[in-house]
Amino acid sequence: MRIPRIYTGQNLQANTTVELEPGPSAHIAKALRMRVGDSVVLFNGEGGQYTASIVALEKKLVQVCTKEHDTQELESPLRVSLGIAISRGDRMDWIIQKATELGVACIVPLMTDRTEVKLKGDRAEKKQAHWRQIMISACEQCGRNRLPELNSLIAVNDWLPTVDAQRKFVLHQHATVAKTLEQRPESVAILVGPEGGLSDREIAYAGDQSFEVLTLGQRVLRTETAPLAALAILQSRWGDMPLQA
Repeated sequence: MRIPRIYTGQNLQANTTVELEPGPSAHIAKALRMRVGDSVVLFNGEGGQYTASIVALEKKLVQVCTKEHDTQELESPLRVSLGIAISRGDRMDWIIQKATELGVACIVPLMTDRTEVKLKGDRAEKKQAHWRQIMISACEQCGRNRLPELNSLIAVNDWLPTVDAQRKFVLHQHATVAKTLEQRPESVAILVGPEGGLSDREIAYAGDQSFEVLTLGQRVLRTETAPLAALAILQSRWGDMPLQA
């Protein structure tokens, strides 16, 4: 059985007893039905992980004792920032989960001219917390020990001038720009629009901010498919997912 990986927001050090938060405690006790003496892996997003043993277990309270620090990291050498227009339903959840698994370093939720979802105030804060929890669960599953950055919701035209990456791409099915992808950068930014696509004004402004227009082939991909396809391609070409026979 695979040892469960558990995220905690607490400071961690070797040979220390840690009382886990209610959420992880309930998951260990109720969902996983673990027992005293069973092992878990703890990480707090600051790098590395700790193997730990359960020393006390109740329905909503679990205590573990950490062992030595393991410096293992599964971060890609390619830092990818994904600017993505927020979507209806669970599409945004899917994008955040899979982008985390694919090694994205930063996700920026965007408002665009054609964004149909409106998030403000408490609703935006709750959605932000929900997306962060999806990131945490994805990291627990895929083995990452560092959480991607999750920026606050921002208008696309406010975000574009702030992007600092060696290569910057805006995904568009009618790309006319084709620059070489052979030179290996250390950082990349990707801009993906909503279901209705980015407006001509937004695409033009992205171009003014040194974003290259990039297409992913002749088929029109959904807004939840396009960023994942782009991430996989970039990680294969420049990151840590090379094709191997």
